[in-house]
Amino acid sequence: MIAHGTNPPSPTLEPIANNGFWPEINPNDFREEERVHSVTPKRLTQSLRAAMADVNRQLADYQAEQQESGRATIDEVPVENWQTPGDLQLLYRRAVYAQAQADLLERYRDASATGEGDERGEAKDLAADDYRADARWAIAELTGINHTTVELI
Repeated sequence: MIAHGTNPPSPTLEPIANNGFWPEINPNDFREEERVHSVTPKRLTQSLRAAMADVNRQLADYQAEQQESGRATIDEVPVENWQTPGDLQLLYRRAVYAQAQADLLERYRDASATGEGDERGEAKDLAADDYRADARWAIAELTGINHTTVELI
């Protein structure tokens, strides 16, 4: 059974400005989409800002190429014929959200010293790794790089 309406309403947070090329990030949208209602506003904003910095760094060459082609913002980048309008912005937000989720999972590990607490912490580490992989895939998709799976024999 899931209880509804038991948490106090989360305060509305201001959007986080970006570098002008990438879209701003709205912490309220992140909170709703990723269901992170129990995270403090300052911690939520810090994780999102760190994620934006990391994703922007990874996309710096892509951004420079687009701007050298005369595209001032991601909104001006043409989409492939198989894409729909807004896909690039969606992929950017997915990368930022996934990085922020990974950060939050690592920061909110169970502090219990019991074996059960250790197991929950390990499960959160694995989930954080999955979120980081989601971010890498979103960045690869955004930049048009093929996904590669390597298996060791």
